[in-house]
Amino acid sequence: MTFRAPVSEYEFLLNHVVGYDSIPATDRFAEATPDTVSAILTEAGKLCDEVMAPLQRNGDLHPAHLENGVLRTSPGFADGYQAIREGGWVGISAAEEHGGMGLPQTVAVAVYEMMAGACLSLQLAPLLSQGQIEALEHHAADAIKELYLPKLISGEWSGTMNLTEPQAGSDVGALTSKAEPNGDGTYAISGQKIFISWGDNDFCGNVCHLVLARLPDGVPGTKGISLFLVPKYLPDADGNPGKANDLKVVSLEHKMGLHGSPTCVMQFDGATGWLVGPEHGGMAAMFTMMNNARVGVGGQGVGAGEGAYQHALAYALERKQGKTASGFIADHADVRRMLMEMKADLFAARAILMACARAIDMQTATGDSSWAARAAFLTPIAKAFGTDTGMRVSETGVQVYGGMGFIEESGAAQYYRDVRVTAIYEGTNGIQSMDLVARKMMDGGEMAFALIDEIEEQAERARATHPNMAEAVWQACESLREATEWLVAQQDMQDRFAGSVPYLRAFARVLGGHYHLSAAMADRGGAREKLARFYITRMLPEHAALLAHAQAGAEGTFALCLDELAG
Repeated sequence: MTFRAPVSEYEFLLNHVVGYDSIPATDRFAEATPDTVSAILTEAGKLCDEVMAPLQRNGDLHPAHLENGVLRTSPGFADGYQAIREGGWVGISAAEEHGGMGLPQTVAVAVYEMMAGACLSLQLAPLLSQGQIEALEHHAADAIKELYLPKLISGEWSGTMNLTEPQAGSDVGALTSKAEPNGDGTYAISGQKIFISWGDNDFCGNVCHLVLARLPDGVPGTKGISLFLVPKYLPDADGNPGKANDLKVVSLEHKMGLHGSPTCVMQFDGATGWLVGPEHGGMAAMFTMMNNARVGVGGQGVGAGEGAYQHALAYALERKQGKTASGFIADHADVRRMLMEMKADLFAARAILMACARAIDMQTATGDSSWAARAAFLTPIAKAFGTDTGMRVSETGVQVYGGMGFIEESGAAQYYRDVRVTAIYEGTNGIQSMDLVARKMMDGGEMAFALIDEIEEQAERARATHPNMAEAVWQACESLREATEWLVAQQDMQDRFAGSVPYLRAFARVLGGHYHLSAAMADRGGAREKLARFYITRMLPEHAALLAHAQAGAEGTFALCLDELAG
């Protein structure tokens, strides 16, 4: 299964579409120049193409498994992870003081998206460590940072996040895991966690779990939850893995996809842990990791979609059926439509992802609250639209293959099976949409309107060279403005929630039009201008139906009673 990391696509986006030049203009990221970033992306691309992509089918055909209680990873994964380690890719955005590269999150997101396209199952392992690194950097005590961060950043140790329990899924506050003080600054952690990605492996010296649990005086709900670092092996006096902690992998989940990524049921039986952040402040600390992961998961969706697109395109360029100009199915109108939609949506989702990462970097570099608000607003859109796009593109990839897409040997179905969970990870896409229309609009829609204003201003500038496309984007933006005004005016949150998913998708559609228009202006007469015209003419108009749905309120959604739903 061949794969080519989309390095040139990222270079174009960074240099011509999302305004990356503002990042190296700051003192914090002055060394992350476009030339430096280009060299980094090129090296990461080689890792993806030559090392990770050949492991894609191994993970699917030879899943991780338990052997006498010991977790065994898929063939080649240990060597693949070692290559990731040696390249320093685990700590690409981590602080230099602990051994990281200190690069912008924008670069890290690009690298990890390319890794996801090459082998999503393996990419998950360093991605989780990256999220834990950020959480510890922001919330852990100095002693924990000094011991754990260098080992996590080097990839010698790996990290996980333990939130979900059998009775507590999205309602994290319903967890029952307990933490009892040991009297020596440590805590005894007891409870069971499920859906723990890469909860164990056979290629790292230690596995470090971030675990949510409740102290004896913790109040019910999320306000009574604390966060603990619980390693598989307790570090000895020299900081090396020592005695085994009181935790274990009970079983591995049998999943629809991502077979190479072990998803564990974890049991903690009085395991020794250390508090991260203040008592009862676990959710704030964990949200640092979750927000990092949400952007990363959006990138996973785009990456898997890129792999599916390349796979489908290769098939369409070699499959002969029917009469076409070239003799291949790529020249059938409907197959060409599918390929164009896949490519256009991937561009839009990738641009939104990069714009979100850029906002995170600018907030880090400047401390400006407006950048923080922008990053917060774009995060649920980047996560939900990125993963929705990955699913849609992967599903379409199966369709391009036709009957062969339904046959596992073709490899087309794996992309769809693997990417499907990303719409569930880190808060389902419905939860992301509800967050967008509720918490992210507590400012009265100020950030939404600021983005809308920017899009319209750019559309006005584009009228001189691309009048028709500019007008379409401007008009879509006005419709989005009206829908946003309607949403902000709704006092009953059910009226907002009932239309939150179509609203988020419509916002993403308009953002996609905005970034495609920017690409057209930068590549006049080129392939990207042609792709932009396709997106703005044929895909952007979906916003109208989506916004109509978004403004319909909750009444129709609840029109049928529960008995009528079952009837």
